[in-house]
Amino acid sequence: MSDSHIAWRSPSNIAIVKYWGKKTGQIPQNPSLSFTLSRAFTDTRITYTPGRGVISFRFSGEENPAFAKRIQNYLNAISQFLPHLPQWDLSIDSTNSFPHSAGIASSASSMSALVLGLVEMEYRLLDLGDDQEAFLNRASFLSRLASGSASRSVYGHAAMWGKHKDFMSSSDQYAIPVKDIHPKFMNYQDTIIIVHSGIKAVSSSAGHNLMENHPFASTRYAQANKNMNELMHALSQGDLEHFGIIAEEEAMTLHALMMCSRPSYTLMKPATLTWIEAVRTFRKETSLPLYFTLDAGPNLHLLYPADVSEPIKQWLDHQLSLHRDENYQVLFDAMGPGPEKLNT
Repeated sequence: MSDSHIAWRSPSNIAIVKYWGKKTGQIPQNPSLSFTLSRAFTDTRITYTPGRGVISFRFSGEENPAFAKRIQNYLNAISQFLPHLPQWDLSIDSTNSFPHSAGIASSASSMSALVLGLVEMEYRLLDLGDDQEAFLNRASFLSRLASGSASRSVYGHAAMWGKHKDFMSSSDQYAIPVKDIHPKFMNYQDTIIIVHSGIKAVSSSAGHNLMENHPFASTRYAQANKNMNELMHALSQGDLEHFGIIAEEEAMTLHALMMCSRPSYTLMKPATLTWIEAVRTFRKETSLPLYFTLDAGPNLHLLYPADVSEPIKQWLDHQLSLHRDENYQVLFDAMGPGPEKLNT
């Protein structure tokens, strides 16, 4: 066979119910739910050639041996699921639409984009047909083994990952799409205020590990299951207020767990709290449904429906004018339709 090419664009996502704490085999301690983004994505192109399993990787046109090694380790780990890969050399080119350390989960977009390409390669080589549901299910399963949050990025709009007793199709092994979403939540906005773009003092992997002996772990996992029920109901009913209450509670719980870990650590910055108070003040004064969430870092995600974008952007411009010296970066994103196969 001659060289063959595959290219996929896969988005990042922002978790509303947080995944924090895992078991062996990248199994979550609690279910999570995320909104799939539209403008924060990774484009990955794979060229595969008959060979001996040699991997090369370029990010934004530059060789990246460290990430190539990570990919090689990942492929070795999943060799039982893709046993044909050692017969192929892979040349991988990847780019992100968003800056590094922007408060966006790059592993979710990058690893899901890679896996979507690998699964398409598998489907081509083995002539597995065109069952889209089975294709995405396999992509989610294999993405999970690379990055937990990546399992959710293969679905558009919203996805749930992790077994929950009240949702029969839910699984620890892969994510599932959330289908019952009220029109109020479609095209939901996520505006990211980057208050700090430096490297985190404690990585997410280390944070997950610190949940193993955490004094509030069991309480947290029970809370997440309860919040999942409430969030699913809010999404189906278009209940913006209850959605916002859960989103903010989950964000603050995540960071409280960090502060109560042993050793304790803090990823919020003073500016994070300044913006949180500004959001709460704006909401109280205007009654507009502006809420926030945080990932495992200091940067704030502003969540709001598209039909109130104009007054919120005016408020945001005013807030930024009050803090010109801080040079905050702002990224505008929104709920999106999910991954896209690209022309090669």
